[in-house]
Amino acid sequence: MAKNIKQHPITAVALSGVALKNPIIAASGTFGFGKEYAQMFDLSVLGGISVKGTTLHPREGNPGTRVAETASGILNSVGLQNPGVEAFISNELPFLAKAGTAVIANIAGFSEDEYCEMAQRLQNTSVDMIELNISCPNVKEGGMVFGVKPEGVLKITSAVKKYCDKPLMVKLSPNCADIAENARAAEAGGADALSLINTLGGMAVDWKTRKPVLGNVFGGLSGRAIKPVAQKMVWQAFNAVKIPVVGMGGIYTATDVFEFMLCGARAVQVGTAQISDPYALVRIVNDLTILLKECNIEDVNEIVGKLEIG
Repeated sequence: MAKNIKQHPITAVALSGVALKNPIIAASGTFGFGKEYAQMFDLSVLGGISVKGTTLHPREGNPGTRVAETASGILNSVGLQNPGVEAFISNELPFLAKAGTAVIANIAGFSEDEYCEMAQRLQNTSVDMIELNISCPNVKEGGMVFGVKPEGVLKITSAVKKYCDKPLMVKLSPNCADIAENARAAEAGGADALSLINTLGGMAVDWKTRKPVLGNVFGGLSGRAIKPVAQKMVWQAFNAVKIPVVGMGGIYTATDVFEFMLCGARAVQVGTAQISDPYALVRIVNDLTILLKECNIEDVNEIVGKLEIG
């Protein structure tokens, strides 16, 4: 269990009561359930793992081309392919529980009932935290994404929290009018932490075929291209709420981590960087320790939210 993880004094952080040996978390969607990466390095070096987005029932995902490379990132339209929550609990969680790092279950649903049922099923498992992916379309509300408007964020967060005694982290979408309002809505709904940003909506076009590159036409943009947007929104969310913020979006280096923490992130998630470099997480963990020592920082928590304005 993550609560028994040996802490590293310089890099140790606490996320809503969950102890992390360092602030580096493998982001949901690019790390699967960790088994493939465990063949390359010891997963216990990580602060945590946010597992592949999990739904109530198994999903095969979207048809056709699912990933398209862009000038400074990727577009993905995987469509939440996963084995379903029961298969996750039975087949994946026993392995993750022995990995020596915090385990965060990322859940996605298409109705309020689905989210609540998943939270309830995960209640008595060994996961340390639940990450609520609210970028899915609410099929009972005409397809409006849960996380677009603050009232939607408040409603789904409040509903799920009733079934979740574990720390609940709400993953906010950048595709909204006001990220600070949505952050406050999640906090008011009972969120114990926030993670942001999820991918930005986008598309790619093949000029030769005159067709969209992605089989689903639209996808989510991630990678270096979204880093400036992510840092802005992390800073806005940090100044809007009192609960911890986890930052993500274009993190490839230890200095990226340092920047996000200055903007208010208590921890970070690294995703797209792993696709081009499977050892990115290990490299960032090691480099962050070196960077902190070079800056004479004895506790990484000292830099959280210390961005100097003006």
